[in-house]
Amino acid sequence: MKKIEEIITADFKDEHHKALINIRYTSNFIGAYYNQQLEVFDLTLAQFNILRILRGAKELLSIKTVKERMVEKSPNTTRLVDKLISKGFVERFRCNVDRRIIHISITELGLYTLSNLDIHLDHRIFSKNMTDEEVETMNYLLNKFRNE
Repeated sequence: MKKIEEIITADFKDEHHKALINIRYTSNFIGAYYNQQLEVFDLTLAQFNILRILRGAKELLSIKTVKERMVEKSPNTTRLVDKLISKGFVERFRCNVDRRIIHISITELGLYTLSNLDIHLDHRIFSKNMTDEEVETMNYLLNKFRNE
């Protein structure tokens, strides 16, 4: 196991600064893994996030609601949704009450693709050397780090 100071040769101001850099580095590391895996399915990480939100909702959602629920906020959510529609993963519907609101839902193809991704992606790859208790502690500390 390499320490962050072995990976990034830098002078950290203190342990707080080192933790922040470590979190950013780890986030990029995880993102690179997911991008590589998702490339096979012609998806970006943001598109994958939208599909997972729609699958979990089990109902029509407005694009605004999807945008609020995204892990990584994106100013171009509408464009991401348009790409998912063109791939057949998502459908768009106008709201009957307010025609300015666009609702979206995941298609059967989108659900099928996510089920294949569930098999293909190993969500435990990064925490495989950790106990359940350590992962629980990490989640607690990350929540605390964000002041939530």
